[in-house]
Amino acid sequence: MIHIKHILFAATLLYTILAAALAHESRTFPSGSSIVNLRIEGATNTIYEAPILSGPRNVTTPSGGTYKCDGTNHGANPTPGNTCTDALDAASKLLNFPFDGTYSTTFDDFFITSIGTSTQTATQFWGLLLNHQFTPVGGCQQEVKVGDNVLWAFDAFSKTYFLKVTPDVLAVKKGSSRTITVTDASTGVAVEGAVISGVTTDRDGKASLTFPKSGVFKFKATRDDSLRSNALRVVVA
Repeated sequence: MIHIKHILFAATLLYTILAAALAHESRTFPSGSSIVNLRIEGATNTIYEAPILSGPRNVTTPSGGTYKCDGTNHGANPTPGNTCTDALDAASKLLNFPFDGTYSTTFDDFFITSIGTSTQTATQFWGLLLNHQFTPVGGCQQEVKVGDNVLWAFDAFSKTYFLKVTPDVLAVKKGSSRTITVTDASTGVAVEGAVISGVTTDRDGKASLTFPKSGVFKFKATRDDSLRSNALRVVVA
């Protein structure tokens, strides 16, 4: 029989190995590189959700051309560093998904117009959030540090809430139940009426989930007027 503690040990070991590998790999990256938590939410699906190692670089898009992207764009920061668009560029190369954007010489930055198959329209645009708040500058101007949460979100400016599920990792026994909470990541307020694994959250943002089958599962909370949540990953033994 596989016990939860064995699964957790294996997961911890894998994370340790991955962290060591990324730390070794970072030696080949320019000064200013870092690992951030990147999530890209497209129109109908999550394009990317994982840590990513990136650093200051030249970024190329079909519509914009090739320009530096190192945080010093438009004089935003005095020294080069990792940026939100650097993280996007690194993830696109890692998973081989396309992205595009025009380039403004006025702002010395890219305006992202499409990621994956989600392309802006006359009323829907890509938005950028850092640590759950809209950034005041463009993605090549906004520098990031280790552990920051970077979110590229399609149709971001029309969303009522940016859903957040806590906890985001669970290890449970088959047949057991756990209560999760859905909030708005930007304000922390509880979100009623979000659906996760077929269960709707109450006025306190709570939902009780039952896990009848063994395995590894991933769930996301959704609400029609809001951006889908981060992933809830569950190991059921």
